[in-house]
Amino acid sequence: MSTVTVQRLSEHSSGPLLVHFLALSSEDRRLRFGSSLSEEGIGAYVRRIDFDRDAAFGVHDDSLRLVGVAHLALLEDHAELGLSVLPGHRGRGLGSALFERGAAHARNRFVPTLFMHCLRENAAIVHIARRFGMRIVVDYGEADAHIDLPPASAESIAGEFVTDRLALYDYALKSHVAAWKGVATALEGVARLTR
Repeated sequence: MSTVTVQRLSEHSSGPLLVHFLALSSEDRRLRFGSSLSEEGIGAYVRRIDFDRDAAFGVHDDSLRLVGVAHLALLEDHAELGLSVLPGHRGRGLGSALFERGAAHARNRFVPTLFMHCLRENAAIVHIARRFGMRIVVDYGEADAHIDLPPASAESIAGEFVTDRLALYDYALKSHVAAWKGVATALEGVARLTR
């Protein structure tokens, strides 16, 4: 089980999602989306996320910036998961934590198969797929990975509920710390002006 806190995002997170995706380099966008999407293309992608049907998950840093994101598109007989992590935060388990959270969400919605599509050279996603036992099929320059999910159980549903509550607590705590840092910075500024 991961120690990275992953929060389910709502439609109110569209702005931070857009900021996250725009922070990806052209090469990172190509690896995440299969092509180097323009700013307009990224905006259109974010606007198309159906938060009522699909799920988006995020990892926030201490300043509440989204540094890792997963989009889980729920379809009739499978779910498709896409992941991205900002460069300065890679190698810390965020991608794996986002994968686990997305897989748990799909499982608890009785989705039988989780699918990931990526470019073959996307070593990070291929590594995650292998780590979690996904079957990978490589065709030309692309790779498709899928795994059959176990059926939902009382334990998996309760686990997702607890994970969601811990994520809300973590976000609230980070919000308070960020606010107090802002207050401390303002007080330091006032102290400098009054000297």
